[in-house]
Amino acid sequence: MSDRSVPTADRIDVRKTYKLYIGGAFPRSESGRSYPVQDAKGRLLAHAAQASRKDARDAVTAARSAFGKWSGATAYNRGQVLYRVAELLEGRREQFGAEVAAAEGLTSERALAQVDAAIDRWVHYAGWTDKYAQIAGSTNPVAGPYFTFSLPEPTGVVAVLAPQDSSLLGLVSVLAPVLATGNTAVVVAAQDRPLPAVSLTEVLATSDVPGGVVNLLTGFTDELAPWLASHRDVNAIDLTGAAAEARADLQAEAADNVKRVYLPRDTDWTAEPGLSRLNAFVETKTVWHPIGV
Repeated sequence: MSDRSVPTADRIDVRKTYKLYIGGAFPRSESGRSYPVQDAKGRLLAHAAQASRKDARDAVTAARSAFGKWSGATAYNRGQVLYRVAELLEGRREQFGAEVAAAEGLTSERALAQVDAAIDRWVHYAGWTDKYAQIAGSTNPVAGPYFTFSLPEPTGVVAVLAPQDSSLLGLVSVLAPVLATGNTAVVVAAQDRPLPAVSLTEVLATSDVPGGVVNLLTGFTDELAPWLASHRDVNAIDLTGAAAEARADLQAEAADNVKRVYLPRDTDWTAEPGLSRLNAFVETKTVWHPIGV
């Protein structure tokens, strides 16, 4: 019997197509645009989809549609869902290590350390889902035949401008707390390092995270950020990935429609995360309850 197999040397690699992630699906940009993504040495890695304003509007619509179910799930269930994401990240550790190394110019060892830290950070926030209310909530003494108690509730749809300096650990550090507190997200990936973020959406799509809870746009931050800041169905925006000179204008756009704005005080992604990002996108609801009546 003759050997009809194709020699390995003649095989053409299957090149990965990097798309957007909106509503649980992977569309190309409606504009048909793409842009080149290079590694730390200036070599071409791939062409990523260049999202348009229409893509941003579609992402907000998907996030709003998913908000009711995600925010209405029990905190314990959200924790289980987010922990499943960490499990899948662990299973693709080598792939993410290679992508982070290429994007950030790190050695394989340092890139894998970044991936491990991202997995641990995801587990960290998954563990907070059913504990945060006990920390942020309170029972308030009142003079009278009643008492009040206060509980944190998710703000709604949060636009997240991912950090430009950390393609995976930084992204997880800004996205996971938004989800842990019951919000849905529209994320603009790091403009020059978007590929690990797109791979993360593949993990989300094959986990238990419902479609629309996370929506990812790749493209130019200065093109997408103003539209998300001014969009009236976006309830909050994280300006971590915005250029310093653009933040004042984005804050003004957000203020025009009473949007909550988060400006990071610390972007050391290796530091202990604390509660600041969990606190950033919740509202406190106080309930009055009569007693002795």
